[in-house]
Amino acid sequence: MVVKKVTKTAAKTAKKAAKPSAKSTKPAAKKAPQSMPYDQGKWAHVYTRVKGERRYWLVKSEPDVFSFDDLEAAPKRTTCWDSVRNTGARNFLRDGMKLGDLVFYYHSNAEPSAIVGICEVVREGYPDHTAWDAKHAYYDESSDPEVPTWFMVDVKAVRKLAREVTLPEIKAEPALSEMALVRVGRLSVVPVTESEWSTVIAMSER
Repeated sequence: MVVKKVTKTAAKTAKKAAKPSAKSTKPAAKKAPQSMPYDQGKWAHVYTRVKGERRYWLVKSEPDVFSFDDLEAAPKRTTCWDSVRNTGARNFLRDGMKLGDLVFYYHSNAEPSAIVGICEVVREGYPDHTAWDAKHAYYDESSDPEVPTWFMVDVKAVRKLAREVTLPEIKAEPALSEMALVRVGRLSVVPVTESEWSTVIAMSER
């Protein structure tokens, strides 16, 4: 099942003709999208884990586009998490998330925005086919199926939280002051530490 993100404008569809090289008419070989070495930068800790270690994440979806209820109603309570077009979030999907990782489901642009449920990664990163669909809102004319730029994972609904944990509550909780959701709000996929996960779960049960 494809998560349809219909609230954003469609990507450009007009293609620019490629100019042949003055030295050679042979097209340059395409390369897979690269990222900063994962042992560097602020997210380095996200990409290293011991064998069998479970990691935690948060994904965002507007409830009027695809809510947690929609995920629970999906076949096998599962969907592909497609249409991500930010390289940082793409790297988390492609290289960070692993089978069995748990994920908070966050309703964004809601009143109020809140963490509402838990899902699980049931398929690791694979090419996002919506990037090649010219009719899709997130079509990317520069993405090549042979050398994919964008990736997605499959997630399966686990359960709703006992109580939604709202963004204002999260911002008011000192233990969550460094949470990526708060500090890097633009990303639709972000890591969550084990302690942050436990704090949110405890808040949902109060």
